[in-house]
Amino acid sequence: MACALIVIEQWSDVIGERFTAGDGTPRENSPFINNTDMERENIYEGKNMALFEEEMDSNPMVSSLLNKLANYTNLSQGVVEHEEDEDSKRKEIKAPRMGTFIGVYLPCLQNILGVILFLRLTWIVGAAGILESFIIVFMCCTCTMLTAISMSAIATNGVVPAGGSYYMISRSLGPEFGGAVGLCFYLGTTFAGAMYILGTIEIFLTYISPNAAIFHSEDVEGENRAMLNNMRVYGTCTLILMAMVVFVGVKYVNKLALVFLSCVILSILAIYAGVIKTAFDPPNIPVCLLGNRTLSKRDFDVCAKFQVINDETVTTQLWGLFCNSSMLNASCDDYFYQNNVTEIQGIPGVASGVILENLWSTYAEQGAYVEKKGMPSLPVSEETKTSGLPYVLTDIMTYFTMLVGIYFPSVTGIMAGSNRSGDLRDAQKSIPTGTILAIATTSFIYLSSIVLFGACIEGVILRDKFGEALKGKLVIGMLAWPSPWVIVIGSFFSTCGAGLQSLTGAPRLLQAIARDGIVPFLQVFGHGKANGEPTWALVLTALICEIGILIASLDSVAPILSMFFLMCYMFVNLACAVQTLLRTPNWRPRFKFYHWTLSFLGMSLCLALMFICSWYYALFAMLIAGCIYKYIEYRGAEKEWGDGIRGLSLNAARYALLRVEHGPPHTKNWRPQVLVMLNLDSEQCVKHPRLLSFTTQLKAGKGLTIVGSVLEGTYLDKYREAQRAEENIRSLMGTEKTKGFCQLVVSSSLRDGMSHLIQSAGLGGMKHNTVLMAWPESWKQSDNPFSWKNFVDTIRDTTAAQQALLVAKNIDTFPQNQERFREGNIDVWWIVHDGGMLMLLPFLLRQHKVWRKCRMRIFTVAQMDDNSIQMKKDLQMFLYHLRISAEVEVVEMVENDISAFTYEKTLMMEQRSQMLKQMQLSKNEREREAQLIHDRNTAAVARTKAAATPEKVQMTWTKEKLISEKHKNKDTNVAGFRDIFTLKPNQSNVRRMHTAVKLNGVVLNKSQDAQLVLLNMPGPPKNRQGDENYMEFLEVLTEGLNRVLLVRGGGREVITIYS
Repeated sequence: MACALIVIEQWSDVIGERFTAGDGTPRENSPFINNTDMERENIYEGKNMALFEEEMDSNPMVSSLLNKLANYTNLSQGVVEHEEDEDSKRKEIKAPRMGTFIGVYLPCLQNILGVILFLRLTWIVGAAGILESFIIVFMCCTCTMLTAISMSAIATNGVVPAGGSYYMISRSLGPEFGGAVGLCFYLGTTFAGAMYILGTIEIFLTYISPNAAIFHSEDVEGENRAMLNNMRVYGTCTLILMAMVVFVGVKYVNKLALVFLSCVILSILAIYAGVIKTAFDPPNIPVCLLGNRTLSKRDFDVCAKFQVINDETVTTQLWGLFCNSSMLNASCDDYFYQNNVTEIQGIPGVASGVILENLWSTYAEQGAYVEKKGMPSLPVSEETKTSGLPYVLTDIMTYFTMLVGIYFPSVTGIMAGSNRSGDLRDAQKSIPTGTILAIATTSFIYLSSIVLFGACIEGVILRDKFGEALKGKLVIGMLAWPSPWVIVIGSFFSTCGAGLQSLTGAPRLLQAIARDGIVPFLQVFGHGKANGEPTWALVLTALICEIGILIASLDSVAPILSMFFLMCYMFVNLACAVQTLLRTPNWRPRFKFYHWTLSFLGMSLCLALMFICSWYYALFAMLIAGCIYKYIEYRGAEKEWGDGIRGLSLNAARYALLRVEHGPPHTKNWRPQVLVMLNLDSEQCVKHPRLLSFTTQLKAGKGLTIVGSVLEGTYLDKYREAQRAEENIRSLMGTEKTKGFCQLVVSSSLRDGMSHLIQSAGLGGMKHNTVLMAWPESWKQSDNPFSWKNFVDTIRDTTAAQQALLVAKNIDTFPQNQERFREGNIDVWWIVHDGGMLMLLPFLLRQHKVWRKCRMRIFTVAQMDDNSIQMKKDLQMFLYHLRISAEVEVVEMVENDISAFTYEKTLMMEQRSQMLKQMQLSKNEREREAQLIHDRNTAAVARTKAAATPEKVQMTWTKEKLISEKHKNKDTNVAGFRDIFTLKPNQSNVRRMHTAVKLNGVVLNKSQDAQLVLLNMPGPPKNRQGDENYMEFLEVLTEGLNRVLLVRGGGREVITIYS
């Protein structure tokens, strides 16, 4: 849980004030004129804290900190996130004064007790029976109780700003989970608003004013369709009206909340009073049965086939409904003709023993008759069409899991208290107490109602969802005392109020999510009116709510919002379990009656209930949450809220690192874990951005990538430049989509810094095994900061560390990630085998879109005594076993004499090397001498036979030196220079240069047009005296090639033919 950001006291308001000592005597001003430092010191005088005065700008005094904490004020939900609150923006807000009863208990009671209790609970008891209904209610209430325990632990772990459940979940599970669950909670609240509106309209059209229906129909199926259309029309109108009320002002909704709550409480008291009354005076509510089938009394009054009027037997209205005429000899329905009409009491009372009949479930198919068990009934051979006959039929198929989905919304609303956390006097005390008491109270009401309904009401009346057998009256209303209208009016206003509360809360929740900035496309909904009312969020909420209203069936909408609420509760439990198991130091809830096993049980129960209710709704809800999660992860703003998922990731990473600590990976698991060496310019910007592009193409997001760089200097002097350089590198990594870590080192020398990186980059088993760097293009310029000497020493470091090395030459010509090669070749020149890196790298590159259409060609070089045909067959077989498709070609290098060109190149190299050793020149003089060397190169070959040891030549040209040189003999001067240029090239160097020239010629002949050439990189000489010659060999080897990757293995096999 993130702690509130404490705004540090500003000291500027006390500058210039005179500080007094303990005796009240003013202290003397500073004797220094215009001494700003001393003026600043005056601020801290008299505080006995001179030792800490330099830190007081960033670290406030304890007294100042405690003062800020004491004056901490919660802001209204979604207005300003509490961490970013500033003193300048804080307004005077009345101290919150609501306690547990008013602030938490009653709002939770009002939100939990609602439409399902009044409209569907009797029907659930009738269909599932008392025992199974008890199980349904107990499961759902247990789920919410466990969730409330987890929520109490989270809510009491620090100050909870106004923001409620979304705030708790997001700060506990991170922005991805927080955004996904927050939006699910928003959708659940919005669909709850649709459910409450549909409940309001159902009460109005069914029980208050049936004549207000716009659409009518004669047959049963048509009547159901007409009812749905009526619900859509009236529901849309009601939604518009409620949205306008919410738009005009929330204060009206809050003022009416107490009225709506009173309606709920009075209704429940009326139900209990009615149950008590049935024990000694059951109401006279006759129900008409034909055989064992319940009849709808909307179209007749007398429950009999005949009646005697003035000593004359006449048929009743019921006869006319089943027969084609009112005559006694009329043709009637077979079932009507063979079965008797009986009348039973619909509410026989608690003492009647009807509870035994209602213990067990009576599930039915859609369109089935509502029948009473135990009544005599003579079946008929052929059933006539029941359309138009006054039977009470089931409107939907009933089964246990479906009833769970319909019932669960009646236990939601447990977040009502936490959503008001900003208005509570002591949220950490009130939220746990009020929420748990409210759940306990409502659970008792629901469980007792199930038993009492089953004990008082006849089963056929319980299964009569719309009160058809009671002339369209509300079943629970007929039980209530003193009048059914108490329940009808009370339920009407309570559902209406719940709908208004949903339309008020949902937009604010969306506004809070939008203002967090974690879902970019929702940011428009963070804006509203000048007073902070979420106008655009209200519009979206109304549109989503309209979708639920167009569904029109309360029984279809209820499972949808069950999914979203269950998912929200599941993640509340997960958040508590994760925080408890991680034992993070900040996890110190005041509420102590929690345990991770309870949270885990609650989470499991939520998940089980989701799939019990509806497995396809559950999968759909999880898909929505998953899509939101991935979207936030991919596009959303990065937030660091100290969440539990981040802590879980750290623990998992630690565990994984400890697991991979022991020994190197098996060859089958080997992949290049790359340390990318970047060079920075004077502005701390990356010199070769394409190096990161190539890394991305090589890695394709897999394995470890460490992007390293070195700044020269001391850390105390360079830490700001180091931070800026690191920001630049991270920004470039984001642009190039390089997934990895940045590690920047400040060192006294570039050479030492690079060595430190090679030795220490990475952690435990997650260390790099490959170093990628750019070829130093300006290595011949001795003023280059990354000189050839650093480069060669880095190669030696990687060899010593048994790490592979990749050197990209002409890196600025390498493709960007957006480019695509339509055709071309990746040519591999396999000269020596050093672990198989040359085979693996092209395969990895071709996984990326840039190189996917390039063909792989492998060339190997055959000597005079090699069988080139057999070599080609063996290589093809080797590639076949490696499962790598590539063209194979064996190139024969014929032994011939060393050419004059090779001698010339070697001589030029050695002359340059000798000159660099002898000359200690400034920059301008060095350029002048380099030009002189160039002019004499052509004469050098003719003098190769003469041998002489060059003397140390002083060639620093000063004015005095120039005058003295004029008086010297010209021949002597020429002879001095001749000593330098009469070198005989070293035979070892000649052989190496011969190999480089020959191999370069062969590679150019075959691969000049290749998109990329991979070459074995020869190792540096063991004798450090020949380092500059080594650079020349590599330059000659790769001369004329466009893109080259020099590859040096790490001394172990990285590819295998075995599975």
